[in-house]
Amino acid sequence: MIGKLKYLFVMSMVFFILSCDKGNTDPQEPSGKLRFTFSHSADDKTLLFDSLYITNSAGNKYLINEIQYFISEVALHKKDGSNLLLNNWKDIHYIDTDIGSTLEYTFVDDIPLADYSGIEFTFGLSEEKNQSLMFVNPPESYMFWPENLGGGYHYMKLNGKWLDTLNQLAPFNFHLGIGQIYYSYPDSITGFVHNYFNVNMFDADFSVSENQTTTINIIMNIENWFTSPNDYDHNYWGGDIMQNQEAMKQATENGIDVFSYEIK
Repeated sequence: MIGKLKYLFVMSMVFFILSCDKGNTDPQEPSGKLRFTFSHSADDKTLLFDSLYITNSAGNKYLINEIQYFISEVALHKKDGSNLLLNNWKDIHYIDTDIGSTLEYTFVDDIPLADYSGIEFTFGLSEEKNQSLMFVNPPESYMFWPENLGGGYHYMKLNGKWLDTLNQLAPFNFHLGIGQIYYSYPDSITGFVHNYFNVNMFDADFSVSENQTTTINIIMNIENWFTSPNDYDHNYWGGDIMQNQEAMKQATENGIDVFSYEIK
């Protein structure tokens, strides 16, 4: 008899718990998914790597070998004026033109069904998120920025070569990250400059449909890094700019309109 009562008590508690769980479960809001793909262009066409065919506004003929960079803090603008931040602290994505898998970024978020009017993201890493040693595995770990120059990580490595004043191919490392203010170059650093910037595409109209994945191609126009508002001259700035805040400032000012989009 006691065993039977225990059984009935246990079954009653199970039924009660299940009933409570069922009663507290909210119906899932309908949603879709969002995927970014990344491509790179020059002369309004797909970029040809290792090919000397591009000339910038300063008259430098150059080629691109490889590009690696971070984007983070992706937000969507809704037509009602509100914003939707995706993934929060998990929103850092690494793009590497030598690693095909990095050229696609599917967000883990369930995206509410809505008509959206724009896309915003941080190029590079904000001061808050750019923490040394947060990436322990390659390829992201290879993006480290030297501690004595500010620490954290490169925002971008854009590596290539240009025809210099001697008509010789000279390598350039167009690297962006934390800049330095010097009392006396190359040491006596008195401060640091965080060169990340926001990219806004306010005219990116798209919709998210239920149980569907919306794909948006994010296009980096390489030529724009070297023109408007600054005509960037490799002969003047040289091949390495990691310790040259003036050069990085010109690059970040040019970077505002480097990106465009295509709804697929």
